[in-house]
Amino acid sequence: MRKLEQGDREDTRVETLRKLAIALRVTTAELITGPEPEEPGTGDQWTAVRDAIMGRPMPEPDEEPTVSGVERALHEVTLLYPQTRYAEVGEAIPALLRDADALGSEGRALQSRAYRLAGRLMVQTRQYGAAETAFARAVDIAPDRLDAAAVINARCWLLVRRGMMGECVELAAQWADEMEPRLSRATLAELHAWGLLLLGISAAAVRNNQPGEAEDALRLAAAASAAIGREYASPADYETTFGALRVAMMRAENAMVEDRPDRVLAIAERVAHMPTQRPNSASRNRHRLDVAKAHVRLRRYGDAFEVLQDIRRKAPEWIVNQRMARDVMGDIVARRRTLTPEMREMADFIRLEY
Repeated sequence: MRKLEQGDREDTRVETLRKLAIALRVTTAELITGPEPEEPGTGDQWTAVRDAIMGRPMPEPDEEPTVSGVERALHEVTLLYPQTRYAEVGEAIPALLRDADALGSEGRALQSRAYRLAGRLMVQTRQYGAAETAFARAVDIAPDRLDAAAVINARCWLLVRRGMMGECVELAAQWADEMEPRLSRATLAELHAWGLLLLGISAAAVRNNQPGEAEDALRLAAAASAAIGREYASPADYETTFGALRVAMMRAENAMVEDRPDRVLAIAERVAHMPTQRPNSASRNRHRLDVAKAHVRLRRYGDAFEVLQDIRRKAPEWIVNQRMARDVMGDIVARRRTLTPEMREMADFIRLEY
């Protein structure tokens, strides 16, 4: 508090602001003066992707793209995303956007999904301006409400990551109200879209010091997952699964935001035995970071480091872009008298300054 008041620090973590918000009985959003900025020095790798999103000219191929060809290419690239193979996704996206745009009106669904995928990649690599542009384009050309809802779910993730909690709650709640299905008649795709919107509400609300709204949304999401009965990926959003596993991981995430590490680890025990289609997906890795953070809170630094090492082995392209991974590793470094060579190597890999 003193450092913030005296101007020695201009920024702090959302979790710290949430604690202040609880004490002051306000929402966290009221204490945030601006969204989290993009990380400097990490964007050069993604220049071609940003240029494609902005519509800058690219060399044209000799043959015209076809709907079936673009659809196959998009499907193949999309399946790389949950495997956290971001470099390969980034290499493919510029040509994919160019070819999807060339299809015209008959390729609207493919265009929307290609721009949504590009936006997700930009969020993952903290290229927030490009992500906003991609999502705006994707929702504008979405052919139906399920495709549009998939874009909104992705944009909610962007808003949470930038600390724009109030905007996220409002946006997700508006769409969830419009999309709310009758559970007895809803299709799996409708339940999938609605459930993910509810998770977006919960993630933002718990950080915004709105625990009641966060829990209500999570309860409804659990009902949607029970109606689906398994982990499910909609045809309109097949890179994102929803089901009981996602709901459980969100419960753990909320518990970590509320600084309840024992509950995080208890939920993690159950999650570890739940089936998953994509063990290396970003959502699963994000859950593992919550587990590492819980170990740090309980002063189990060795356990926390083992979790970080495991994530790095399975998803090196993912962890290097995670601010939370640097926070956890920073806590480990600060609380140890000496660092092992493996710890120093990990700190260097995730670009931690120590």
